[in-house]
Amino acid sequence: MKHKRSHLALVSALASGLAIGGAGWWAAAQTAAPATIVTVAGMPGVADPANLYSETGADRLSRAVDGALPRVYVPNRRSNSISVIDPATLQVIDTYKVGRNPQHVVPSWDLKTLWVANNAEGRTDGSLTPIDPLTGKPGKAIPVDDPYNVYWSPDGKYAIIVAEELKRLDFRDPKTMKLAYSIPTPKCAGINHADFAIDGSFALFTCEFDGAVTKIDLVNRKVLGTLVLSPYFNRPDVVAQLTAFRKKPAVVAETPELGGAICTQRGMPQDVRVSPDGKTFFIADMLVDGVHVVDGDSFRQIGFIATGPGAHGLYPSRDGKSLYVANRGTNKMMDGPGGKGSVSVIDFATRKVVQTWPIPGGGSPDMGNVSADGKYLWLSGRFDNVVYRIDTANGAVDKVKVGREPHGLTVWPQPGRYSLGHTGNLR
Repeated sequence: MKHKRSHLALVSALASGLAIGGAGWWAAAQTAAPATIVTVAGMPGVADPANLYSETGADRLSRAVDGALPRVYVPNRRSNSISVIDPATLQVIDTYKVGRNPQHVVPSWDLKTLWVANNAEGRTDGSLTPIDPLTGKPGKAIPVDDPYNVYWSPDGKYAIIVAEELKRLDFRDPKTMKLAYSIPTPKCAGINHADFAIDGSFALFTCEFDGAVTKIDLVNRKVLGTLVLSPYFNRPDVVAQLTAFRKKPAVVAETPELGGAICTQRGMPQDVRVSPDGKTFFIADMLVDGVHVVDGDSFRQIGFIATGPGAHGLYPSRDGKSLYVANRGTNKMMDGPGGKGSVSVIDFATRKVVQTWPIPGGGSPDMGNVSADGKYLWLSGRFDNVVYRIDTANGAVDKVKVGREPHGLTVWPQPGRYSLGHTGNLR
C-alpha cells in the first residue's frame, strides 16, 4: 500500500516546534498530519486515512441522492419479488416482481441506481433489475450471467459481477453491463462477498464453499492468493489439515497439545468489512460462529472473534467505531424460523464484542445496512420472512412482514460519496 507524508504539513510542524524551542520540534513533527493515501487512478481520495468511513457519517448525504425516496428495498429470494418499506411507518407500501432468485439490492457507484441481482440459481437466465430511487420503481431487466452479488471497481469504471457458480468475477460496463473482461477464480468455490483496500489496489473475496478468502489484484487483474481461514489460525497443523481437506470437512478428536488433532471443520465465510484504518479485514463465518481477522497487506490471519451462531452480515456504525455482526442463528444454509439469531457489536479498536442483542422470540438476521442517521440497523430475517429494525442505542427490535426468504436488503439513501457495492458499502 502506497503511503506518503504531506511535506507541507511536516514543514509546518517543524516550524511550530522550532518556535516553542528545545525538543519541541521533534514532538511537533511526530504529531504532523497523518500520511496521505495514494489511491489507484480514478478513485476518489481518502479524506481521513485513520477512518475510511469518515464520509459515511450520520446524515452526510451526497447531492447525488437528492430527491431519493427514503425506503428500504427487500429482495425476497423465493418470492422473486421486491418489498418496499416506508421506514417512517414500518409499512410495506409496494411489492413488485423482478428476476428469478433476487439476492441483493446494490447501490450503483454513482448512487443514481439501485440494482437487484437476480442470479437464477442453477439456471442460465440471470439478470439485473434497475430501480430508480427517485420513484422507487423498477426498470427493464438486463440479462447477466449468474449475478449473485455486485460490486464496483474503485474508479467506477466497471461493475464487478460475482458469478458464484461460474467461479469468476466478470467486469462489465456499469450502465449497459456489456462484458469487458473476467478474472477466473478456480480455487474459490462459492465466491461471494468482498471489501476493498483503502487505496483500491486489491480486494478480498470470500470463498464460501472452500472455507477461504481470495485476494484479487485489481490493477494487474489477477488472483494473488487464497487463504484458508480457521479459529485455530495460530495452529499451523490445523490450518494444514483444513487446506488438505478443502473438498470435505475435517472432523477429528480434540487434544490440546501442539501438533495434536483439533475437532474442527472447514468454515463457510460470508461478509467482509475492512477496518477504519484500512489495515485489517473482518470476515464473518457462519459455520464457526464468529469473525476472522486478516491483515490485508501480508494476507495472513491474525485473529478470531467469537460472536454467535451463524455469523453472516457485517456493517460499520455511522461513527466508524463499531462493527455490527448479524448472527443468523443457525449453521445451516436453509433452516426454519425462530432460530437463535442475534446481533453482536464489535469495537473496532479493541476487536472485542461489547454488546449482544438477541432477537426476541428467535429469528434469523442476515443482510442489510444502517439507516442514514445511524439510529437503526435494518436486517432481513432470512428464515422468518420478516425484516428487523434494530435500535442501535439499546437493541430493541421492530419487525415488518415481507415476502419469502428475504436476503440482501438495502436502506436508501445512505451517506457517502460513492458505492463499492453489496447492500451499501459506501465511502
